[in-house]
This record gives sequence, C-alpha cells and structure tokens, in this order.
Amino acid sequence: MAAMRIAITGSTGLIGTALLHSLREGSAARPSDTGKRPDIVRLVRRAPRAADEVRWDPARQTVDAAGLAGCDAVVHLAGAGVGDHRWTDAYKREIRDSRVLGTAALAEAVASLDTPPRVFVCGSAIGFYGDTGDRRTDESAPPGDDFLARVCVDWEEAAAPAVEAGIRTVFPRTGLVVGRQGGAWGRLFPLFKLGLGGRLGSGRQYWSFISLHDHIAALRHLIDTEELSGPVNLTAPEPVTNREVTAAMGRVLHRPTPFPAPAPALRLALGEFADNVLSSQRVIPQRLLNTGFTFTHPTVDTAIQSALTS
Repeated sequence: MAAMRIAITGSTGLIGTALLHSLREGSAARPSDTGKRPDIVRLVRRAPRAADEVRWDPARQTVDAAGLAGCDAVVHLAGAGVGDHRWTDAYKREIRDSRVLGTAALAEAVASLDTPPRVFVCGSAIGFYGDTGDRRTDESAPPGDDFLARVCVDWEEAAAPAVEAGIRTVFPRTGLVVGRQGGAWGRLFPLFKLGLGGRLGSGRQYWSFISLHDHIAALRHLIDTEELSGPVNLTAPEPVTNREVTAAMGRVLHRPTPFPAPAPALRLALGEFADNVLSSQRVIPQRLLNTGFTFTHPTVDTAIQSALTS
C-alpha cells in the first residue's frame, strides 16, 4: 500500500512546523503504513519553489486544487495570530478573514476533487465556548458570544462544502499550547526565566493547556481515527488556573514569580485582547479520551518540562 499523502496549510507556524517534523521524521501516519513516511504537500502563499509546494491565496480565496489531487488528508492550520497585534478593528478583520475566507476556499477546493481526501482536519479553538468560568466544558457545550467565539463559529461553518461533499471533517478546538517557540507560552518563558513572571489578573481564571507534543499526537489521532468528526477539544485532561500555571512555571524554571499583572494594567497594555487573557475556560477533551487517546504530558508541570527539552 502506498504511503499517505497529506496536505498542510500553516506549515511554518508553531503547530504546523511540529506536525511537519512529526510526519517526516516520526512514525508512520497509520498502522497499515508501517515503515512508510507520508508524502507531504505544503500550501504556500507565494510561487512554489519546491516539488512539495502548492500555491494558494486565502485572502483571494484561490487554491491550486490540482495540487491536492491524490491527498488522503488535508490539515488546515493557517490563520493570523490572535495575540500578535493589538486588536484594532482592522486586525480583528484580519483575524476573522484569515480563518473564514481561507477555510471556505480550501473546503470548496477539496470538495471539487474527483477523488476527495478521506479527512479534512480544519483548525478551530476553544475560544468557541467563550468564558466558561469554572464550569467543566466538553464538546457538547454551545458557543459563547464574544469576538473569538463568533470567529470560531464562522470558521467552522466555512468548512460546510467539505462536510456536504461527504468528507469526514474534524475541528480540533485547540487550547493554550505549551511551547517555547510561539503562542502564549512562547511569550511567558522569557519573562519567567528572568524572574519577572507572575499571575495575570486575579489568577483564578482557568487555562486549558496542552503540550505541543500531545497536540501533534492528537492531530495525528484525528487523521487516523475514522469515527471522529465534528469538534474535538485539544486540551489536557485537567485544566488549571493561571495561579497554578504561575506556580508551576516557578517550580520548573526554579525562579521566583513575584510580579502579578493586575487586570487594569493588562487592559491598558493589550486593549480588548486583555479580556481574552483574563477569561476562564475549563475545557475537557472528552472525545479524545473516549477514543482512547493517551496524553504523554497530562499535567502542567510535565507540559512545561516537555517544552524545555523540545
């Protein structure tokens, strides 16, 4: 049997880079492919410079669909960074459009293929649920009503052409990925290493984290597990509060954590994005657990330790 052919958008981001490495250097993508590494197709926004690159333009909603022919799976991870810039009206449009327009274009492209992929893994986020307080929240929960929740709803709905074409479509609702090279934790590590870390706001808000290693393993689980479709939370089994995160960072890095950032200061520095930082999401990966997924780093301490050694 031939090796799987997998297309990826966002392959230069934190998660995309790690997934690409896992697929190219790690174990086979499915048990029947023992000893065979998958063929990878990378979707890029410039003229292709390598045989494994395919052109797409999410802003203009164009995809070279012919380059996706023969793909068994398409993994869509592209989107503007939520915390990369202050949330002006223009940047909020970019956050939304980079996800919704790109997803719609890609979903239409895969649906148009004579032989569509077996699975379309379309990135989403636990921002779908809004602020859940201390309530344990699984995939059955309704959406929230803040900016990110509305973006996530539109983002997932944009994949409708793939769903309607009968392609198994999965929405990994990603939590806070613990990694040194990007995302929220990528900003925390330098501060805590300098002894400048501390809780954010009250520290009582829940952070639903996941190690980068477990996130990549979970994405591959979604590709392989035929019974999974629809939303799947990609978070560790037991979310912790920001106060507990702060204590764990201090323990693992052997640094004091004396500098809390009060809510008013965060709002002054971050604008509207501060409300997202201060919100609480206690999200449980129920569907992953139900399908037998095993976390290598189930606790925040082990997730932080993993980031330091990867």
